[in-house]
Amino acid sequence: MARVVFVHGVGKQYLSEDSLVRDIVPELRGGVRLARAEAAARDGADDAVVVPAPEDVAVAFYGDLFRPAGTRADDENFQAADVESDLEFELLMAWWAEAARTDPQVPAPDESGTRGKVGWAAAQGLRLRTVRRALDALTGAQFLEGVRDRVLIGNLKQVVRYLTDPDIRTRAQAAVAAHLTPDTRVVVAHSLGTVLAYEALCAAAARGEKVNVQMLVTLGSPLGMRGVVLNRLHPAPVDGRAVWPRNLRAWTNIADTTDIVAVVREIAPAFGPAVDDLVVHNGTHMHDATRYLTAIETGRAVAAGLAGTADE
Repeated sequence: MARVVFVHGVGKQYLSEDSLVRDIVPELRGGVRLARAEAAARDGADDAVVVPAPEDVAVAFYGDLFRPAGTRADDENFQAADVESDLEFELLMAWWAEAARTDPQVPAPDESGTRGKVGWAAAQGLRLRTVRRALDALTGAQFLEGVRDRVLIGNLKQVVRYLTDPDIRTRAQAAVAAHLTPDTRVVVAHSLGTVLAYEALCAAAARGEKVNVQMLVTLGSPLGMRGVVLNRLHPAPVDGRAVWPRNLRAWTNIADTTDIVAVVREIAPAFGPAVDDLVVHNGTHMHDATRYLTAIETGRAVAAGLAGTADE
């Protein structure tokens, strides 16, 4: 059984567990290798950090749940009018506001989309114009250059579907739960996968399963977004504080300084002071899983979990 489990983010519907293993496992091991070299330089010994073997790392794959059925070429040819629900609109606006805050090239949003007493048709027209402005702003951002509207919309729709579709939620968590065993020491999750990983750990604890994870590593996580994500978690927060999974020893949360998906980069205020919030720099690929996995900060956290020294 794998000692390290990786949970991917959105946009993987045309991949597979095998293709992700091919890419993710070397990247994760590379980050730990950097931590090993650092420890060797500091302590003069090269055995202080153990790099997990390829067979010790598994990928929990759920991307197929978002793959459109059939063969229509326009299944995912999303346009501005396809941002339909209030939650999709709220998430898009949050990304826009965060992009404007971190990138001087991005104009800030200056209208809510449905402000004031207007008729339904006028409100819909205003929202559509706002969505178009948001997409124009985001696709022109320094860190999103070349990303198309349909990709942005498709990604936000996957986040919203997970949060609002009970069947998707149950099946996605089952994909994670299948890899959580008594041998699991570290769970590493990226983007939407951080929500799945957190909820799957809580669910395993509620079921009384023998899972004892030493370290949860969340990368580019939206968990701290109170209105969109945090308040919709299972289990629900209590008095504004999220529940700590009883089967989790330590938690390291890592976010790039310009990652617009990780709108709230410090999640310790919501999940408790035991969360170690760290900042990294991923260059021009602020939300890329590869950049996160190969960061030495990620490698240190994984190594600590494997060594059982997470809270020492």
